[in-house]
Amino acid sequence: MIAPAKRAAPRRKRRAGRPSGDDQDLRAHLLDVAIAQFSRVGIAATSLRAIAVEANVTPAMLHYYFGDKARLVQALIDERLLPAVTPMRAHLERIGDDPALLIESFVRGIGAVVANHPWLPPLWVREVLCEGGALREVLFNQGIPNLPQLLAKRFSVAQADGRLNADLDPRLLVVSLVGLTLFPAAGAPIWQRAFGAEGLGAEVMLKHTLALLGRGVGAAGSAAGSGEGA
Repeated sequence: MIAPAKRAAPRRKRRAGRPSGDDQDLRAHLLDVAIAQFSRVGIAATSLRAIAVEANVTPAMLHYYFGDKARLVQALIDERLLPAVTPMRAHLERIGDDPALLIESFVRGIGAVVANHPWLPPLWVREVLCEGGALREVLFNQGIPNLPQLLAKRFSVAQADGRLNADLDPRLLVVSLVGLTLFPAAGAPIWQRAFGAEGLGAEVMLKHTLALLGRGVGAAGSAAGSGEGA
């Protein structure tokens, strides 16, 4: 008598999420491609199909790793955006209220973040700075909660103690720090086209920003350049 054939065990469906083993490299690559697309055209305007075409995979592959677009965006937030920006906030909290040290630490911190994550400045312009950006609330509520207010308060204390130029507005000083760091990084292709890419690298921009904030535009050693404030 022939024994009945055994039924094959049903294959379990893999849930979207972090894979193990060799799949991690492909998943990371797909996330990189998605972030590049988000930075170029915006999150709302980017479809899973467009990401799949750019990555040379099928849309089903993206669904396999991330489930849907909302989970893909959440992966960007959890695995790339927050790990990129939250350590700088923690560092600034620890260093006290020396205005010169705060300013230098902020500028160097942003420089390091941009160097490690060049996608961040254009994504910041599209999804944080612009009205309706998909990441504005995430950045302010999770990435840098109350950081602008923290810096402005510490600058106010330093100003009251005579350690910061009395003519500065502490709140606008925070705005200026952002404008002198993230904006030049986001606009790098424009500046490099206008002036030539040679000689306008990250180190040059860092040195320039620290000099401008530390000594203004006066001649080195002059009263205007070595006077009060940061």
